[in-house]
Amino acid sequence: MGTGPPTPGASGAICMRTQWMLSLAMLAGVLTPPAWGKSSWPFWSRYAERFITPEGRVVDPDRSSMTTSEGQSYALFFSLVANDPRAFQKILTWTEDNLARGRISSNLPAWSWGKNNDDQWGVLDANSASDSDLWIAYSLIQAGTLWQRPDYAAKGASLLHRIAQEEVVEIPRLGPVLLPGKTGFHTADTWVLNPSYLPLPLLYASGNVDPRGPWKQMARNLPFWLEESSPGGFAMDWVQCNLTNCSPIAGPGNTTGTPRGSYDAIRVYLWAGIAGKDTPGNKRLLKTFSPMLSYMKAHPLPPESVAADSAILSASGPASFAAALIPFAFNSGEYALTGRLRQRVAASISPSTGLLGSPARYYDQNLALFALGWQQRFFRFAPDGTLKVPWKA
Repeated sequence: MGTGPPTPGASGAICMRTQWMLSLAMLAGVLTPPAWGKSSWPFWSRYAERFITPEGRVVDPDRSSMTTSEGQSYALFFSLVANDPRAFQKILTWTEDNLARGRISSNLPAWSWGKNNDDQWGVLDANSASDSDLWIAYSLIQAGTLWQRPDYAAKGASLLHRIAQEEVVEIPRLGPVLLPGKTGFHTADTWVLNPSYLPLPLLYASGNVDPRGPWKQMARNLPFWLEESSPGGFAMDWVQCNLTNCSPIAGPGNTTGTPRGSYDAIRVYLWAGIAGKDTPGNKRLLKTFSPMLSYMKAHPLPPESVAADSAILSASGPASFAAALIPFAFNSGEYALTGRLRQRVAASISPSTGLLGSPARYYDQNLALFALGWQQRFFRFAPDGTLKVPWKA
């Protein structure tokens, strides 16, 4: 980033203060937006109006209007948090019809959908994305309880069982672990993992539904291998485990490039933050990744990319990274830093759209929806992973 603008005079300072207060108002939901669906969560409504079609498809404009199971899974969760059953059903129906061959309880969703080289719309990559599958199953199960929809709960439990069958493997020393997808992530003695694919609340909640499944053991072992594969104390995007250790790698099939923590790894801090200190194992995660907070105390912005040895590869991360660190900083007791991060995010809210950044990008909004939704108490997780929302006592 370049140097800042000249120091404003009194009138300029008033304008800047007004802009900042307007941004805070938008974050807090004081301003009333036009509604995509009936929702008490304005940020979600603005996101839905911008990124979700009337049919329930989440669109990423920066990727040729592609849709991913990630986007669909997050939208399901947010519509549940917003108590918006109409939006939830639309998103679920589109996901099931277009990504899961019409039956999500029997088929893992394809991870990407869009326009192919023949200008035809459809599935681009039929492989699954296990984190998205886990979020979909979780949201269905929680919706079944909160909305008294046993059909949702049954569908979520069936999907959870399929995830355990098709995406979970047993790794020596680590026990059961969730692979990033159904195919392409392991050989006979190596396994590629994505640390950001395993939020602790979802693992514990899955164990409540499927007590004989792998979920609670997976949750108990997660802090161990995350710490082992983060030698510099920063979360990594990709990790490879063998029979003796886990170490960071550049990506699936890339063991010679530079390992880094960036756009995937930022979610590790986010999940640890929104999980809360009372979630079993989460205090260890907060401690393991505390070097990020030490860095933030001395720098105005989170790093965009960090090497495994903690060397900074790219210093100026987007405002969405600052948002993602808000719950992590708060639950680590770093309240002054939490306030500074909130100010940074508030200053990045566009007055014209109410969204984060200009232009507003799909992934940035999703990080902010999780972080700010948690910070504003639109949702919390109980220690056993159960979703807690203010509209349901």
